Amino acid sequence: MSARKIGEVILEVKNISLAFGGVKALTDISFDVKEHEIRAIIGPNGAGKSSMLNCINGVYQPQQGSITFRGKTFEHMNSRQVAEMGLARTFQNLALFKGMSVLDNIMTGRNLKMKANIFQQAIRWGAAEREETAQRLFVERIIDFLEIQPYRKTAVGKMPYGLQKRVDLGRALAMEPQVLLLDEPMAGMNVEEKQDMSRFILDVNDEFGTTIVLIEHDMGVVMDISDRVVVLDYGKKIGDGSPNEVRSNPDVISAYLGTTH
Repeated sequence: MSARKIGEVILEVKNISLAFGGVKALTDISFDVKEHEIRAIIGPNGAGKSSMLNCINGVYQPQQGSITFRGKTFEHMNSRQVAEMGLARTFQNLALFKGMSVLDNIMTGRNLKMKANIFQQAIRWGAAEREETAQRLFVERIIDFLEIQPYRKTAVGKMPYGLQKRVDLGRALAMEPQVLLLDEPMAGMNVEEKQDMSRFILDVNDEFGTTIVLIEHDMGVVMDISDRVVVLDYGKKIGDGSPNEVRSNPDVISAYLGTTH
């Protein structure tokens, strides 16, 4: 682990319950996230992990409970308001613009930072042109950081899957988030791609000081890079603590790891 200093609690999830019709997706879930930490959410398929992220970033409105970010409690926020507060999200299924270049995809993450209106941006006039130049410089730094310089002008749909995942991460980083929500960033990757992505996640956390909330199925990755882990099963919380504490929790072993681990 890096020498970064884990700070106070900045995100608190309190008694969140979410149901779709009669089906309970989440039941009375509470946990917190500290500044600068890597906080993992794990559990078997259908445990409610993505539903939990969707509540945090305003896609779903829970029926009960509250979410507090930097002392401000919000019960009903939409995704844009959450993004403006400083939370960015990547998605399990890549939501990239496949026909657009790497540079242009990552530029879409700068929209929140743009002051010029759509008309000024379209004609690229005066202040709008200067602003776009500054935003492009910022995006180029992200491209360098993620080591995808050779693909800057390449249409994203023509790139290998592991590199598309990097572009997705880059677009979220372009929002300069205080908290980055990663929904299965390693899904579908081979071992080498997972190692690369783990390194980038650790570097984002270390060099940018970004707090990370991570859903991931690969237990090896979770145990290697996380500071604390919360475990869900059938929408209920069954474990919470350091990787070692979670690894030896009997409820977690039976629900998730299988008794042979």
